[in-house]
Amino acid sequence: MMWAMKWVLVGLLAAWTVTVLANPAIKEIRQKSNRPGRFLSLPVPQKCSNRPKEFFFNGHNYFYTGHVPQFRNIKYDWLDARNLCREYCMDLPSLETQEENNLIFRLIQQNDVPYIWTSGRLCDFKGCEDRKDLEPLSIFGWFWSGTRGKMAPTNQVPSGWGYNPWSATGHKKVRQPDNAEFDINGTNESCLSVLNNVYNDGIAWHDVACYHEKPFVCEDSDELLNYVAATNPGLRL
Repeated sequence: MMWAMKWVLVGLLAAWTVTVLANPAIKEIRQKSNRPGRFLSLPVPQKCSNRPKEFFFNGHNYFYTGHVPQFRNIKYDWLDARNLCREYCMDLPSLETQEENNLIFRLIQQNDVPYIWTSGRLCDFKGCEDRKDLEPLSIFGWFWSGTRGKMAPTNQVPSGWGYNPWSATGHKKVRQPDNAEFDINGTNESCLSVLNNVYNDGIAWHDVACYHEKPFVCEDSDELLNYVAATNPGLRL
């Protein structure tokens, strides 16, 4: 049973693999990566047991890398950030409610954090082709990779929210998402970051190219915690 669960999880992770190649950025020169592809990391039981627990909300523990000594000075691209979180049975945050979004916004405001990653991802990779329900992608193609929950259309206020969290402006001075970097160097802005007043727009959601390196928040992953609990009886989580 344990081996069966492991291979089911491996198959699931492979299905959600995202290949991210580094490209020149807005206001940044960066060499392309020669790594052909990267995979999602499996959880490490001992790390899960000893994961940082900075604050607690709605049944989940969270931590901000800038507040954990061993991670204080790191900035990772989107996939590497996910993988660090996943090793601890966590993932980048999925801001599915206004309350959770406000929690992260307060963290950013109170600590003057310039930006963080979320688990938000555009479904523009292999497996998303010919999906009429995702067209146009800029409006209907976003999902939370941490929970695989689909986001509300980007041009609408999400159900249960009092406002649209996507910024009304950005590099192209239009409402987000705007895929601005594609016009500059051909790189899609396929990952969701929360930026702190970068465009004089307060704290808001922006689509950003996934190779940019940022600090980040990790949030408990029910899926990974349940898997590690089932395969490591007696492990304290």
